[in-house]
Amino acid sequence: MTPAPGIEPAQDDFTLPDYCGGGIVNLMSSITTALGGNCAYAPLAALPADALAGARHLVLLVVDGLGHDFLLGHDGALRQHLRGQMTSVFPSTTASAIPTFLTGLAPQQHGLTGWHMYFREVGAIVAPLPFRVRTGRHALSEAGVTPAELFGLSPLVDRLPRPCHVVSPRRIIHSDFNVAFSGQAKRHGYDSLEEMAAQIGGLLRSAGPPGYVHAYWPQHDSLAHEHGVHSAAVADAFATLDAAFAQLVEVARDNNSLVIVTADHGFIDTSAADTIDLDDHPRLRETLLLPLCGEPRAAYAYVRAGREAPFEDYVRARLQDRVQLFRSEDIVRQGWLGPGAAHPGLADRLGDYVLIPRGRSILRDWLRGEERHTHIGVHGGLSAAEMTVPLVVAPLP
Repeated sequence: MTPAPGIEPAQDDFTLPDYCGGGIVNLMSSITTALGGNCAYAPLAALPADALAGARHLVLLVVDGLGHDFLLGHDGALRQHLRGQMTSVFPSTTASAIPTFLTGLAPQQHGLTGWHMYFREVGAIVAPLPFRVRTGRHALSEAGVTPAELFGLSPLVDRLPRPCHVVSPRRIIHSDFNVAFSGQAKRHGYDSLEEMAAQIGGLLRSAGPPGYVHAYWPQHDSLAHEHGVHSAAVADAFATLDAAFAQLVEVARDNNSLVIVTADHGFIDTSAADTIDLDDHPRLRETLLLPLCGEPRAAYAYVRAGREAPFEDYVRARLQDRVQLFRSEDIVRQGWLGPGAAHPGLADRLGDYVLIPRGRSILRDWLRGEERHTHIGVHGGLSAAEMTVPLVVAPLP
């Protein structure tokens, strides 16, 4: 990438997303094609559509936060059935990757670019997954706004000529976001790992026509945020998940079906010392038109007109050793968010600059009255640990 004056190029240790045959977008292309749908992206080289086409039922289990390097360090059934690795999307976060799984689109096309996004259409910063505004956390549905009209996206399941099912925690199964992206699929809620496995197992045993199941397990992510990805709490929960997966493998084998397991992103651990808080940088904050959006590991800066030079100068002088700075138009041009024509709202949702913290640093820009939570485990950046996710296929075709 050609940097602007004073803005350095990307580091060699960045792991950029692969949209040409090695990423989760390409996995969704293989799945879509195998199930009789159409997709504009290249198939996953490690798992072409013809390797899936013979399965009676096909299950995609997304384990939130399960990085490839984490799986390599933990023996069990999941590692035994590890077929390879893939890249996530940019940014490497649930808010951008889950829409890819549910629409089959890269962020370039679905236009969902992080946990906090500025939507010009409603004049507010919004968290798309809970579908609420950042200030006051009010649901957008209270204002009569729906995900269908704000996002303008078609669920993947509505483009598949098979019965489809979505299996998610009961607390979110009927949320505004989940309902919109589940489309015509039948939704199944659960309260525990055992119940999730039972739901999937029952669908695999179904005597009905061949179907597709999208399942989502969030606990790995929530525990890694709270305790760190290398904590005992995460290891214990993973062992329980692995045992449940081993049982599903047998059910899939008995029913001529396949279970694919992957993730939306991986994790790194961070600390308070790694935090760059904009409260400590008032001169930088003064150059901003809006609070930082996106993610703590990939932040979008909206800069006041005429303040671009002071903004760049401050980052170079005070944060050069902790943050890399890119123009948003450059990362789009270089394909960080995918190939092809961009979503019409994409430019509005990326701001003027993208700030990528170096090493284990994170950026925080709190609003007045906002609860200041802390996370040990973080994601969203371009390190290999955050960007690389596993490809597990069972039984191996």
